[in-house]
Amino acid sequence: MDIKTISPFLSVSAQISESDVGILASRGFRTIISNRPDGEADDQPSTQALREAAGRHGIIFHAQPVKSGRITDDDVGAFASLLDGAAGPVLAFCRTGTRSISLWALAESHHLSPDVLLAATLSQGYDLEGLRERLESRFQSVSLRGEDGEENVAAQPEGARPRSFPTHDVVIVGGGAGGLATASSLLRRKPDLDVAVIEPSEWHYYQPGWTLVGAGVFPRNRTERAMAKVMPEGVRWLRAAVAAFEPERHAVVLEDGELIGYRALVVAPGIKLDWHGVDGLLDTLGRNGVTSNYLFDMAPYTWELVQSLRAGRAVFTQPPMPIKCAGAPQKAMYLSCDYWLRQKRLQDVEVAFHNAGGVLFGVPEYVPALQKYVERYGAALNFNSNLKAVDGPSKKAWFDVTAGEQTTSLEVEFDMLHVCPPQVAPDFVRSSPLADEAGWVKVSPETLAHQEFGNVFGLGDACSAPNAKTAAAVRKQAPVVAENVLAVLEGHAPRAIYDGYGSCPLTVERGKVVLAEFGYGGKLLPSLPRWVLDGRNPTALAWFMKAHMMIPIYFDLMLKGREWLASPSLLPHDPTPHDSQPACSS
Repeated sequence: MDIKTISPFLSVSAQISESDVGILASRGFRTIISNRPDGEADDQPSTQALREAAGRHGIIFHAQPVKSGRITDDDVGAFASLLDGAAGPVLAFCRTGTRSISLWALAESHHLSPDVLLAATLSQGYDLEGLRERLESRFQSVSLRGEDGEENVAAQPEGARPRSFPTHDVVIVGGGAGGLATASSLLRRKPDLDVAVIEPSEWHYYQPGWTLVGAGVFPRNRTERAMAKVMPEGVRWLRAAVAAFEPERHAVVLEDGELIGYRALVVAPGIKLDWHGVDGLLDTLGRNGVTSNYLFDMAPYTWELVQSLRAGRAVFTQPPMPIKCAGAPQKAMYLSCDYWLRQKRLQDVEVAFHNAGGVLFGVPEYVPALQKYVERYGAALNFNSNLKAVDGPSKKAWFDVTAGEQTTSLEVEFDMLHVCPPQVAPDFVRSSPLADEAGWVKVSPETLAHQEFGNVFGLGDACSAPNAKTAAAVRKQAPVVAENVLAVLEGHAPRAIYDGYGSCPLTVERGKVVLAEFGYGGKLLPSLPRWVLDGRNPTALAWFMKAHMMIPIYFDLMLKGREWLASPSLLPHDPTPHDSQPACSS
């Protein structure tokens, strides 16, 4: 927890956890103000959980949720009122602390000059230069008083934007696999390109490795790196969260309202795990036998449960598509069963797989091998069965089971429950002009260019291309986007083509993997000749690649723009340049 002290009375920070509340109490904080709405991120604790934690430590808790990028004058007034009546010291927090310190600066602008406020916030690591015009407007307006001496605070109208703002050649939203791989691929092709990456997180994760963490193959710290260590050299890292897009103005809106301009935009924010989509899940996740390998903090708990379960019922779930790494829910099942089999416990464990879909795997060529392992482990397959609610203390789960046009509710008791949560595009994408009807970034499946805004591209889990949402897909997408971004900047049409490649290493036992590689329409796209590795069958070579080679390939090749087996296919070059500044249609 990185606390920034603004004054002896007020400090701000990024998102806090329940355990942080005890630390705050030990440091003498008496009031906490939350400026973050519930549900903004996968691992965000609920407001109610933080309120209860504060109550246990005798700290007053106020919830004043403020929508990212849309701080209104009413928000500023409400924040000022909370501070006026609060017992100090006070800690205010949001996702990164930017909203909270922006609220403070705007509240103080009635008596402090913009230069003073901006210097104070910058000294704590928050560059609020994008608020300057609004701060100046508020500061100047208070000097205009009526005959009765009352302040006439005429703040900048909500929705007004600065007349000018910093602009980069390429702005990339997201510092995950897609964003960083694209940034590196761009700079390898054009080292002098002005590239900015917008990413608030301090840590970068190799998420496909969490399946093996949940099986005890290696510790979770092998899957994480500090964001500063993996950010490509030559990139400007903007440590902020995105609130909105304004493609008509070629601009991105940050959570403090600042605008960042671009000549080309790459949108790669990843996917949102919708833990609220299952009633009661967040209240019990990480205890009562309920776990998920889809969280860095939770994968070790999966391994604890697997080791401790000697008899009972183990339930594994998969929600409706699309989800990232569609094989991950059943990978957790296979590796757990393999451990119980080796420990001679499997005969005492009842295993059930509940899949909201109608098939075990979407590419038929790989199903026979997987089905053999389902039979080997004695797992019961339940198709068209979607997890809807969980009661952790009573160890019960409820599924909506669909047969034809009829849906019924099924109650299932469990001793261990591994959940794959429903997944959607991030909120700021779904509510933007870049989204299609389902909320994903609306791109061409082949060029990954936006279908309406010509200088916008999307890749990774948040884009609408109908490929499997895997890190392997991003490895092929990033060079395509890099080629096409540079083509557009030079006034040419995109000509790099993505074939829908995705890969899913299905870990069916410790030491064997069914390596599924396929493209659009389920077409098999093996990287190696079948005499070397036949992905339709479980092999030790595929396990070696998954367990020992993928992490260095990810961090040392893919994120650094080394396009091993990933060079894009190019259409013939269009010698006729288009407009030098790509036009956007709305």
